[in-house]
Amino acid sequence: MGRAKVAWSGKSNPAKVEIYTRWSFHLFAVVEVGVIGLMAGARTDSPIGGWLLLLICVHAIVIATTSSYALSWALGRRARPVRLLGATVVVTAAGCVAAVALLPSDPENVEVAQTVASVLVTFAGFGVAALVIGVRRVRSMLLIALATTVFVALTGLVLGVPLRGILGAVLGVVIATLALAFTSGFSVWLVRSVWELDSARELQARLAVAEERLRFGRDMHDVMGRNLAVIALKSELAEQLARRGGTEQAAEQMAEVQRIAQESQREVRAVVRGYREVDLHTELEGARGVLKAAGIKFRLDLTGAGAGAGVETGSEDAAVGLAPEVQSALGWVVREAATNVLRHGDARQCTVRLTVREGQDAVLVVENDGLPEQGALARAGAAGTPRTAGAGLAGLRERLDTLGGTLDAGPVAGGHFRLTARVPLPAEPPVPAAQVMSPETAAQGSGVQPAAAQGSVSDGVSA
Repeated sequence: MGRAKVAWSGKSNPAKVEIYTRWSFHLFAVVEVGVIGLMAGARTDSPIGGWLLLLICVHAIVIATTSSYALSWALGRRARPVRLLGATVVVTAAGCVAAVALLPSDPENVEVAQTVASVLVTFAGFGVAALVIGVRRVRSMLLIALATTVFVALTGLVLGVPLRGILGAVLGVVIATLALAFTSGFSVWLVRSVWELDSARELQARLAVAEERLRFGRDMHDVMGRNLAVIALKSELAEQLARRGGTEQAAEQMAEVQRIAQESQREVRAVVRGYREVDLHTELEGARGVLKAAGIKFRLDLTGAGAGAGVETGSEDAAVGLAPEVQSALGWVVREAATNVLRHGDARQCTVRLTVREGQDAVLVVENDGLPEQGALARAGAAGTPRTAGAGLAGLRERLDTLGGTLDAGPVAGGHFRLTARVPLPAEPPVPAAQVMSPETAAQGSGVQPAAAQGSVSDGVSA
């Protein structure tokens, strides 16, 4: 039971809706055999009742299989099960013909008439429910229900069933086929819509990443364009100075060109390797905006980070008192955690708690109520995958390891997912003893007498 609960909680909402819908279709087969089939076998004379029960069992298996395969087709995962749909038509038609043939001509035999009518309605209704999953248009679904009703009515007329006996059965078939056609069609539409919304949200996350890459590319272009423009200008100036005989000034310009080129090379390496420092305040505000745009509530709680305990806003206070390398590491954690909330879970609320303990460490906790699917966490932090630095939990762990930090991620009670990053704060360098001077020593070194000495001199003069 515990494993089943964990497996269910590890599914995304679209997957849960699909499982619920798929097993609802399978429940049709269970009801057909467990209720209608057993009732028909018990109330109908043997051996006809046994053969009718066998036909009901075959029909239940066929519609359950057809429903499952047709639902996969409706979700775009396999080809349309044409043969299964044809088999469903044949078995449903055979069941309807058998049920119509068993309708009693004696109106006094009410119990048998009700049993056979129930079997007829079951064959027609559940058969239509399976067939409409294999079509897309509402018009086609209605035509299937109408064709089934017409087929039952014509079968009754051909077999010579009295009008009073067939009228009630046809009315039941009309109601059952329309109701089950609407139920099956709407269920398939709902599942498909939920998956499409999930894909749209994932696409939104990818577009956000693409937009960030474009912004990054523009920044890179601006930085390198400026540096290259300066290099070109100074190189041209050095060339003109060299031609005019100003070799010393030309050498100075070329030395400046060399310095700018080396600086540009360092910037490019930092950008390519992903080690450009990230601003924690910017990442918190970016996560807030992206998550709110996706309909996810965002809560920020800062403790000891330049603000009082329990502060929910003011992310600019998070950077107060933190070393640049600590800010950069925590900024990457916020960025990756926000991306995982959008991609791998189905959260409604995300809470970020930052606790800074003076002289000890900074603890960042990102918790959301959307537990990722099984395997999503492994995909996010899989080792050995050709992903850029900083992407995935594995990249975050490597980044924190360089600072002596740790990263823990996993599900917690209540169906929540929690990511905890701990980064030790760098100790302040001790002041050398040679630099620790008393006020008198400092005054002597600067040529200024301390206040006490000045007071005694003024007292002597006045005396």
